[in-house]
Amino acid sequence: MNEPLSKLTNFATMNTNSFTRRRFLQVSLASAVGLVLRPAQAAPVPQPKWGLCHGLSSAVFAKSAGYDFLENSVSSLLVPAKSEAEFVATLEAIRKSPLPFNSCNGFIPGELKLTGPAPKTGEALAFAKIALERAEQARIRFIVLGSGKAREIPTGFDPKKAREQFIEFCRQLGPLAARHQVTIVLEPLNRRETNFINRVSEGIDLVDQIREPAIQLLADIYHMLQEDESPDSLRQAGPRLRHCHIAEKAKRTPPGFAGDDFKPYFRALKDIGYTAGLSIEAGPWAKEPVAEMTRARQVMAEQWSAA
Repeated sequence: MNEPLSKLTNFATMNTNSFTRRRFLQVSLASAVGLVLRPAQAAPVPQPKWGLCHGLSSAVFAKSAGYDFLENSVSSLLVPAKSEAEFVATLEAIRKSPLPFNSCNGFIPGELKLTGPAPKTGEALAFAKIALERAEQARIRFIVLGSGKAREIPTGFDPKKAREQFIEFCRQLGPLAARHQVTIVLEPLNRRETNFINRVSEGIDLVDQIREPAIQLLADIYHMLQEDESPDSLRQAGPRLRHCHIAEKAKRTPPGFAGDDFKPYFRALKDIGYTAGLSIEAGPWAKEPVAEMTRARQVMAEQWSAA
């Protein structure tokens, strides 16, 4: 009597185990199919690093408003025209700043002409050498080469020759910048500020002709708006684009003042995976800088998310 019962028990156990394994495989397969068929959740696109073109005195305000870095002029921050002793005092303040300085603008002074019948290329390179040495000490990684007056093509001078002069200057500047771990970003400026390099599309062509890894490109959305330049230029710039500026079109006010819609430009930046710096380079702030800085920062972040 015990033997048949034992066989029956073993048979039931075997079938139960078989069912359990079969059911497990069915459930696992269904889960796997569900994972494949379920729409993938898009990963959030990282935001750029939000910057503010302001001096050391604004560091506390800017940090409380949510900015990631500050940007100031070469002449104010790196003081290339002043002695090393004077720079050391500024360097100490930079190192103690609540926010880092990631970039500098206003590179070559207007009197150091880069184009024309008598360009001051040697003097400009000597000036740049001091600025780059000090940028390395201050851990500044980007210097903006806007310098509209310095690169302005004199009336009657051959534009092709001016372009060659500028390219040659940049080819000498590139290795110097690389030596100090700085990237120079060419800034197209609207035609009211200079008559040479007015559009991002022109900057792309120049960067490609210069062929120096330390010479790349900046896009200023304010200047793009002034020139009615399409966001597609940002897509074409792709990896050449290492830094950006922004301000509203009419009065160069910070984002959120006039209500400009930057989303088409932000969408283009997203398309190329841009996550580098984006600095507000705008006109004077009004009477409540912290509130205004905070609002501008929030407007940019909201439009970036919605783009």
